Parts: sequence; structure tokens; C-alpha cells
Amino acid sequence: MGFPKNRLRRLRTSDAMRRLVRQTTLSASDLVYPLFVKKGHNLKSPISSMADCFHFSPDAIAKEAEEVFNLGVPAVLLFGSSDKKDETGSEAWADDGAVQMAIGEIKKSVPELLVITDVCLCAYTQSGHCGVVNNGKVDNDATCKLLAKTALSYVRAGADMVAPSDMMDGRVGYIRDVLEKEGFHDTAIMAYSVKYASAFYGPFRDVADSSPAFGDRRSYQMDFAGSVEAMREIALDIEEGADIIMVKPALCFLDIICRARMKFDCPIAAYNVSGEYMMLNAAADMGVLDREAAIMESLYSIKRAGADIIITYFAKNAAKILAGKFSERK
Repeated sequence: MGFPKNRLRRLRTSDAMRRLVRQTTLSASDLVYPLFVKKGHNLKSPISSMADCFHFSPDAIAKEAEEVFNLGVPAVLLFGSSDKKDETGSEAWADDGAVQMAIGEIKKSVPELLVITDVCLCAYTQSGHCGVVNNGKVDNDATCKLLAKTALSYVRAGADMVAPSDMMDGRVGYIRDVLEKEGFHDTAIMAYSVKYASAFYGPFRDVADSSPAFGDRRSYQMDFAGSVEAMREIALDIEEGADIIMVKPALCFLDIICRARMKFDCPIAAYNVSGEYMMLNAAADMGVLDREAAIMESLYSIKRAGADIIITYFAKNAAKILAGKFSERK
């Protein structure tokens, strides 16, 4: 049957009607908020390259974590940085590392908040690469051993989940084997399974001081022109023991999220990365788009594509919008 018996506008006549028939829902429970931690005391330092984001010292991060939890966001993702860099990135697994100390402070203050830790070496190596460099190349297998050591350090400090972001082959298996051997059977792994070599990481690399000292990361991060390889990466990570898989970045790779959703039945996360975040903020600051509307439209597009979990710097804003408490950033 066609018009006029079928009028699709009948289901758009009011806000109540639109909410009643909406197929995609978004809640604060779908979100993860990234936090940046570095050594220091009483530190909440604004990050110039990322609006409304801060470097926190371990002793100051608990207050931020409490705010996140009170907004209904169930998890934070911790990233560390360090002025102490060496060839192997040994500060990543130091017992007194910034991330390890921050985990303890958050768990003391907000034990119900899930603490996820990014597992990578790029912020700790002299090369700025995600692993150990031998003869000018990142050594995959040597790096995997150190990533597993780092993950174990975070879990011993109290992390609920670890998230390897390095894109070394086999690293999920290395981490899972170590966690099982040490008795951490219930610790989840969220694998950065599909991580593209993207221009949209620029602001983050400034934050973490993790730009490569030479070359680039295209030998281990994925070519953005590819899609079939993404499904192979996901399948391998699941086989090795990943509990959640991730696609990163999100907005430029909605098709990959959709393909993953159709093919795999595990939870899927998507990372709304720093460049995507700042691109929207810059346009909103110029007055050429509505910040609140753009935040929600972009997050709904990621959810609609098939993501169960969205890692986003907009998590606090989105939670406030969903609760009717958002006000424009001044």
C-alpha cells in the first residue's frame, strides 16, 4: 500500500511518539570516560589540545571519578604518561607508576566504578612506538611479553579490565595466559582489535607525549582503506580470549562497526577519538553547529551502527544531556 494510506510522518508527530517508536537507545550506562593520569600532587592541569580534559595526579583523580560515577557512567579508561622513558617502557609496569597509584585511589573512593586500563608502551618508550624497537623495527613477540607484564601490574593494583591498544599480533593471548596463571580468572580483556592508522589521534598524542620519534605506526596499525582484515583481527582476538572487542576510531569506521555487529555476538566497543572530539568542539565554538545536538547525533550514529559501548570524551556531557542537566561549555 502506498500514500495516503501509508504516511510515515504519523510516527513523527510528537516527541512522545518519536520516543515510543525509536529503535536505537542511548544511556549513560553505554559510556566510558577516558582519564589521563601522571605523577604529581594535587594536579588537575588543563590540556591545551583537548577542550575540557585534564591531566590528573593520582591523589586528585578520585574526585573526578566520583563525578563520573554520580552521572551514571559505569566505567573510566585510564591512560598514563611519564617523563621517565627508556627503551622498553619499564615505567608502564612500575608498582609506583601513575596508573597503578590512580587505580588504588579510585577504588578507595568509588569501588563500584569499573576501572579499565589502556595497555600500551608508547607513552613510556624513548622511541614513542608501542613496543620494543630492535634494528629499527618494533619487535612483536618481545613487546607482547612486556604488555602482559604491564597488564598484570594494573590488575594487581586493582584494575577490573585491561585494554591492549598496541596492535601487536598475539598480545591478547599473552595477556590472557598471564592473568590465568596468576589466578585473575575474572579479569576482562577489552581488545583494541580494529585500530586503524588514523589522522584523528593527533590531539591524544600531544596529551600522552607519544608521537613516534621516527617513522609511523602503519606497520602495526591497520590501513584505513581495508575492511576484510578487520574481521580477521576480531576473530583472532576472540579466539585468544578477548571478552570485548573495539573499533577505533568510531565515526570514520561506522561501516566496520556494523560489519562486526552482524558477524560477531560479543560486546562491541567503539572509541570516539580525540580528533573526532575536537573537530566537533571546534565547529561548536565557531557557532556553526549546536554542540548538544551534534554530541547526541554523533553518539547515536555509533550506537546505531552496532556498538554496545562508546568510549568518548563527551561521556560527562552526554550523561548530563540525557538527564536534562547539560549547559553549554563557556
